[in-house]
Amino acid sequence: MENTLIDKTFRDSDGNIVIAQMPNLPLIVWVVSGSLSLIFTTGKINTVFDVVANGSLFTWAWMELFQGVNYFRRFLGLAVLIGIIASKII
Repeated sequence: MENTLIDKTFRDSDGNIVIAQMPNLPLIVWVVSGSLSLIFTTGKINTVFDVVANGSLFTWAWMELFQGVNYFRRFLGLAVLIGIIASKII
């Protein structure tokens, strides 16, 4: 198989096209804690859920950026990481 930019962007080391994967633990924690922070909208519990959600999403993005199976997944990690930082600045 020829290693073109398209192959490196969307294929993993086994040659499979990988755009989406089963969620890993940080992504599952982000969904659960983010949902709970929307349910509990005030108080310290909301702050805890918000911190856990942001931390787990940051962890997921960092893992994708440095351990993603292809360039698309790595770019996705970078985009989410920039989005997290931008949302906290603005």
